[in-house]
Amino acid sequence: MDNFVNDRDFKLLDNDKYTFFVLKKILGFDCKIKLSDHEKIIFCFSCEPFPVWIWTPDDATEDDYKKAYEIAKEYELLDGKHNFNVKYELAEYFISRAAKEGEDLGIVLNMFAYDCLNPIALTDEVDGSIYECTSDDLDELIEFEAMFHEETGVDETDYEGYRKLAQEHIAEGNLYFWKNAEGKKIASCRFTPDGDMASIGLVYTLPEYRRKHYAEHLVYQVTRKAEAAGFVPMLYTNADYEASNACYEKIGYVLRGNLCSIGTV
Repeated sequence: MDNFVNDRDFKLLDNDKYTFFVLKKILGFDCKIKLSDHEKIIFCFSCEPFPVWIWTPDDATEDDYKKAYEIAKEYELLDGKHNFNVKYELAEYFISRAAKEGEDLGIVLNMFAYDCLNPIALTDEVDGSIYECTSDDLDELIEFEAMFHEETGVDETDYEGYRKLAQEHIAEGNLYFWKNAEGKKIASCRFTPDGDMASIGLVYTLPEYRRKHYAEHLVYQVTRKAEAAGFVPMLYTNADYEASNACYEKIGYVLRGNLCSIGTV
């Protein structure tokens, strides 16, 4: 395994461009672990608190799965503290192998990957409007970052970690709130370009304002902004959240692939 990636790896990921959109993006940065055989395994761990990404092709063999597992073991990632984002076939191998070794791994999150080539205009109306986040909104954005990550259980960190994320997101731009008629920021959403695609993320609504279509309208507006900027909007969702998935499909998002996150259960 080489400790670098090259054009062959990015070409391989084009075959799974929706499900491994994030992996392709983080491979462009410095990572704690970055390994590839440029054919059957791409193994990447950026840093805490993020998950380990392992790409394998659809025709991967048990030997390939064994190799991926042994890499995780060699780097002491099977310590109960790390999650792995993988295809279901590799997940099954990891879970079965870990059980034989007395470890308890299981699926902690099922994920869908969607794209939206033709956004569908919403017919219902809500009060308020979209608002672009600026540095003046840092404190409120930190709160949204914390609430989003702690509620979803994904990439949780501490206050300073959320502050750093908020600062980075403001600097990157393309982050928006929905303000209601009273001017209160009640929902958040952002898009992150990479290549010809843009990932929709940080979709969060304050609990007391849910089920009133605010997030739906905000995601639609941000989707249109990503589209207008020349990108294909895409997003990951929790596959088990039927209501939110129905919301995305209503806007015009189409299911393109799935993967899962495994960890100690």
